[in-house]
Amino acid sequence: MTVSSPINNPQSPIQNIKRAIGKITLPWGITLGYLSLMLLLPVAAMLLKASTANPAEFWKIATSPIALSAYDVTFFTALIAALINGLFGTLIAWVLVRYDFPLKRIVDAIVDLPFALPTSVAGLTLATVYSDNGWIGSLFAPLGIKISFTRLGVGIAMIFISLPFIVRTVQPVLNEMEKDIEEAAWCLGASQFQTFWRVVLPPLFPSILTGVALGFSRAVGEYGSTVIVASNIPFKDLIAPVLIFQRLEQYDYAGATVIGTVMLAISLAMLFAINLLQAWRRRYDG
Repeated sequence: MTVSSPINNPQSPIQNIKRAIGKITLPWGITLGYLSLMLLLPVAAMLLKASTANPAEFWKIATSPIALSAYDVTFFTALIAALINGLFGTLIAWVLVRYDFPLKRIVDAIVDLPFALPTSVAGLTLATVYSDNGWIGSLFAPLGIKISFTRLGVGIAMIFISLPFIVRTVQPVLNEMEKDIEEAAWCLGASQFQTFWRVVLPPLFPSILTGVALGFSRAVGEYGSTVIVASNIPFKDLIAPVLIFQRLEQYDYAGATVIGTVMLAISLAMLFAINLLQAWRRRYDG
């Protein structure tokens, strides 16, 4: 009688473990290789380039007056744009979910227009519409309010490109919410405001925060539309991404990489905050 070895038996536990390891290793290898090629290596190259500057020089470039002004314009304007979209994006998501009206599908598709539209085209369109002779800008020009080629124009561009993040983050949560809970609150005597504040908003708030954080991070990194709608004058409406490009045009690679490293550090901090918000949202939903 022949006794088969466990190693040679294709159904043995050892062979099964080997096959399982092989199935796991291949996807992980492809994933790590792709991430390394697309993300880790470019980031490492930028950090290595920035490390060529000594700490004193790095700090001097990163905290120069023009850089601090660019940080202020970039992050503060992006924050204001994200908060505005947090309010109106939630309202748009509510209307799209809770109301039926003509051309609803078209309106729903228009929300995704900033995703599909090239940012340079968006900037050119915004600069034209909000210029002193444009359809909207001409209404504010007699009041002494200039929109295009100002910090206000930068804010409008950031609102435009970050709006879909809030709408598409809040919309699925609204779809999953049961309207019976709201009706029960109404039956118990709660007003519409009380129902929204105490019943609808608590489960919706984590998704609103997540959408605001995503819109904020998208606005911070915007370049194509803002470079056209702004005058790009230092200490006025110059944003950090444009400042990096200007440094590259001046062959100041060290200065560009230093400012880029600062932006990277802040972006990683925002990414960490977004992940915390998403974890909080999952824990709240659970």
